[in-house]
Order: sequence, then structure tokens, then C-alpha cells
Amino acid sequence: MSTKFSFNINSINGKARTGQIHTAHGLIDTPAFMPVGTAATVKAMTPEDVKLTGAQIILSNTYHLMLRPGAELINNFGSLHKFMNWDLPILTDSGGYQVMSLAKLRKITENGVCFQSHIDGSKHELTPESSIKVQYLLGSDISMAFDECTPFPADIDTARKSMDLSMRWALRSKEAFIKRDGYALFGIVQGSIYPELRYESCCRLKEIDFDGYAIGGLAVGEGQDLMFKTLDFTVCHLPFDKPRYLMGVGKPLDIIGAVMRGIDMFDCVLPTRSGRNGQVFTMNGTLNINNACHKQDKNPIDINCNCYTCTNYSRAYLHHLIKSKEILGASLLTWHNLFFYQLLMKKIRDAIEKNQLDEFAQSFEQMNNSISINI
Repeated sequence: MSTKFSFNINSINGKARTGQIHTAHGLIDTPAFMPVGTAATVKAMTPEDVKLTGAQIILSNTYHLMLRPGAELINNFGSLHKFMNWDLPILTDSGGYQVMSLAKLRKITENGVCFQSHIDGSKHELTPESSIKVQYLLGSDISMAFDECTPFPADIDTARKSMDLSMRWALRSKEAFIKRDGYALFGIVQGSIYPELRYESCCRLKEIDFDGYAIGGLAVGEGQDLMFKTLDFTVCHLPFDKPRYLMGVGKPLDIIGAVMRGIDMFDCVLPTRSGRNGQVFTMNGTLNINNACHKQDKNPIDINCNCYTCTNYSRAYLHHLIKSKEILGASLLTWHNLFFYQLLMKKIRDAIEKNQLDEFAQSFEQMNNSISINI
């Protein structure tokens, strides 16, 4: 029996809410954090281990998978789920951000983006229609509309032209999307830091009518204050009864602040990238396992954490692995970080259900003395 894509809101605390997203491959409790598995793998982790951290959905990427190994090859395996042995939901980015940030000699036209692969220099074109087709071939539970990522900073004229193009591409993405039970397409709000552009983008996307709405163009250097201000004048214009996804945001305090402004979904490479570089998250801030103070420490990363890493290994051993550049070190620290993020989301959901999110946010901020990470 097929499952229709749906979003149910269970509890509300201020602008924050808990809920469940129903997809073809299972439920997602919200607010949710999606580990990033760009090239059909969450770096240094097996899919089975990612699931054990509590993750219910991962993010993968259209641009990377269309270049290598190819969407048709993955489709021959039945879906990305089967190809990578992940039987839970998958969201795929449209490839728009990667085309802008990674591809060589790109040329943007009304039709799409012509570019050279960053891997081998081969020439490609990505359009709203081809992006949606690739995501269909991958079998993504949640596909994203193809958009242009507005650079930051951008003056209002540049931001408007970029937003207008993204809205025209959003309509073409919706027209190319093949409806199936349990599968969804999200539109992406653009407009940089300008309230009037964000408002117009929200209105145009609502007219097209998507299954969910993402907010793009943030976490690109604007800082937390400006990001929160942009969310304040953007989220209020999005449908209340559909999921809201803040793209690429992953610092714990940013997540908490965004949840308090009505955001339901997040993704970021921060927990995995940090783990590979010896940095780990705890409820009291961050630790750098590279530091010499951990060399003889018999304690786990966090005595209150019951993840696989903390229940089996000391800081001293982890310090040794990272200093020795052993692959196991990257795996164990990534495991802990992903577990921490899922635990953080659960604590956020619990706080919302108890109508105590403000208190949780204040307590978390007080405990975190070194939340800023330099990688």
C-alpha cells in the first residue's frame, strides 16, 4: 500500500512546532537534521551506522551523482536507496548550489546552466527539467526545485534578477515533476536579505503550490543576526501546514534559533567535516581532540553521552587516532557528532512538546562557551 506525502503538526510552542513528515520510505520526526551524504555516502560512516545515530533521512546531491556514477546507472539498481543500502527517506539538492560553487566555466542562460565538470572538465547542461529528471531517476523522496544561488553580498538589483530567474525555474521544475504517492517537490525561496524580494518569492512559490518550502541563500556569510532577521520576515509568509527547510544551516545555536522561528528541517556538513578534523560537539560546547590535553585522558568525549564512541573509547585513544591520521578516528568522531545532532533535535522536540523551548534555548546557550568552529 502506497503512502501519500503529508505533514502533520503535533505540538506548537511559540512559532516552533513538532510534527511528522510521511514519505514513501518512512516517517521523519520534525524538527529534523539531515546528515549530508553528497555522493551517496555520509563520509566515514556506513548507512547502517548512520541509522544507529538516530537519523531518519539523509541528503544527497544531484550535481555530484549525475557526474559520477550517473543517474541512469543508479536507476538501474532500482533507486539511490538500493544502490547505497539506505532504506529510509532521501532528500536531494537540485544541484544549483554546486553548479555555482564547483563547476568550471559556467554560463547561465534562461534555459539553465552550461558548465564543465570539476572532475574531468566534461561539458554538461543542467536545467530545471534535467535536474528534476535526475532526481526522479535517483528515486528521491523529496526533490528540490532547480534554482540559482544568489551570491552574498548582492545589491538589490542583482538579487532581484537572480530571484526572478529562480522563480521561473521553479515553475518549470513543478511542471517537470512526476507526481507519485509518497514523493514530494519543494520550492526554494530566494531574495537575499531583502524583505520585499523574500515576500515576492514566497508569494510566487505559493502560487505554484509545492509540497514544502525551503529557504535558500542563507548561511553564506551574512552572520547569525542577519540570518535570523531574514527568517523573521520570510517564514511568516510561508504556508503553516507545509514543511519548512532551512538549507545548509548546521551550527547548534543557529538550528535552535531557526526552530524558534518556525523551521522544521536542516542539513549541514558541519558534524561530519568537524569529526574528520578532530572536532566534536557536546552539550557544553566543542572539543578539539587534537589538543595535547587529551593525550592521556581516560574519559570519553562526553560522560553523559551513550553513543557508540563514548561508550567504548577514551579521549586518549581518539587523540592517538586523529594524530596518526587513522581512518577509524574520522569514523568514530563523525559517529559521535551525528549522534549529538540527533540527540539535540530530540531535546528540541521534547522542549517544544513541554512548552519549554525558550528555557532550553537559554540553558543551551549558557552551557556552550565555544560553539564557533574553525575548520
